[in-house]
Amino acid sequence: MSLNAYVNKKVLILTVDGRTLTGTLVSCDQVTNLVLSDTIERIIREPGDDEPSAEQPHGLYLVRGDNVVVCGLVDEELDKSIDWAKVRGEVIGSTKHV
Repeated sequence: MSLNAYVNKKVLILTVDGRTLTGTLVSCDQVTNLVLSDTIERIIREPGDDEPSAEQPHGLYLVRGDNVVVCGLVDEELDKSIDWAKVRGEVIGSTKHV
């Protein structure tokens, strides 16, 4: 399936450096460069961290194709039902090969 099927839909992207981004896919190309609108970066804290997890708004955002690990559709109802400030998890490490 081509990512073109996801245009104008809410997606979640995991990046090579372990960041989690959500937003509406505006555009994509043959090398997986992605343009998102209403982009939010989710910063999930580790168990035991006193700080709550956070969401950092970025607005219009371009992700280069070589930085994309995965791009998938978001179940918007499920996404809205989650209190992301309370979510905890292990850090997703870098997937970049040196």
